[in-house]
Amino acid sequence: MTEEILEEIEETLISADIGVDLSLEIIENLRKNFPLNQVVEMETVVAFLKSDLIGRMAGQDTSTELEHKPHVILVIGVNGTGKTTSIGKLANHYISQGKKVILVAGDTFRAAAIEQLSVWSQRSGAELVHKDAQDPSAVVYDALQSAKQRSLDVVIIDTAGRLHTQKNLMDELAKIQRVVKKVIPDAPHETVLTIDATTGQNGLIQAQQFSDVTPVDHLFLTKLDGTAKGGIAIAIHHKLDIPVKYIGIGEQMDDIQAFEAEAYVEALFEVPQN
Repeated sequence: MTEEILEEIEETLISADIGVDLSLEIIENLRKNFPLNQVVEMETVVAFLKSDLIGRMAGQDTSTELEHKPHVILVIGVNGTGKTTSIGKLANHYISQGKKVILVAGDTFRAAAIEQLSVWSQRSGAELVHKDAQDPSAVVYDALQSAKQRSLDVVIIDTAGRLHTQKNLMDELAKIQRVVKKVIPDAPHETVLTIDATTGQNGLIQAQQFSDVTPVDHLFLTKLDGTAKGGIAIAIHHKLDIPVKYIGIGEQMDDIQAFEAEAYVEALFEVPQN
């Protein structure tokens, strides 16, 4: 092992959006296990790196069992992270299991938001609750009351694609959270944050800002179908202890997979094909 190789590995980790702090920590682990000037096969080093990263991401509690009825999922994330598409995929995922699903259009700030959610509602077969130009909290309140009365299985709440710099919109998210608890005290049962795999270290800032407003249970890592490495998920888990539950690998309804640490880490080390 040489300093040059260690520097190369560090650059590779940082370029994969794993983050500077964690990359340095991993390099220190390499130093301890592979002393300088000791002859070592690169395959052995790569195997160690993979094992290190898998160990950091594996063993996370991302159970998909529904223990509540209705099971309430609050979906949050900034504009452009694929939030509405992810909601459609989640709806289809549960409907394919025979569940009754209702989508709640809690994004009343953006004109096209309800239309987009309506399209995914029709594609998946989920029911849609929306009211134009109304306080999002009121829409959420009515939808949850209805879901309780009708014994629906899953309620998925869309929220405005809040930019984490817009304090008023973040305050609105906190208000929705309070309204949900008024109707169902132990809800939301899951708060899922959509993170674009191509977003780089800005994804960590987004996760931190949302975590300041509401507990985040899981990540839905989107847009892993391109050249994105998605190492930002490792950085977020390292800093904030938020596990990845789902990954999005395309635009179709069934382009959703449960997160698997081994497959994810293997993909990080794949050499792009020309």
